Amino acid sequence: MKTILEELFAGNIYPDELIVPKSPEYSLLNNEISDTTEKLKEKLSKDDCEQLEALLDLHSKSSSMDAAASFMYGFKLGAAIIIEVLAGKEELVRTGN
Repeated sequence: MKTILEELFAGNIYPDELIVPKSPEYSLLNNEISDTTEKLKEKLSKDDCEQLEALLDLHSKSSSMDAAASFMYGFKLGAAIIIEVLAGKEELVRTGN
């Protein structure tokens, strides 16, 4: 079995594709968005539908950028916590009294 670092180097780790909320509310919300979008498209002209699609694409790109920034912040915070813990590991071991 390869290590995480080997898998990362080989390009086999895709956090952006694997991070999906598992809550039922997430699925329901996405279904509601899809249904509402389809109903709206039925009422719009072809040009308006294209504008709506362009807007949704922009929103998707913005959300992806936000998710990437949140992932990187969380990763850096976690690494900083580990560094702090390891730097203070002497405090966890009682030396002879």
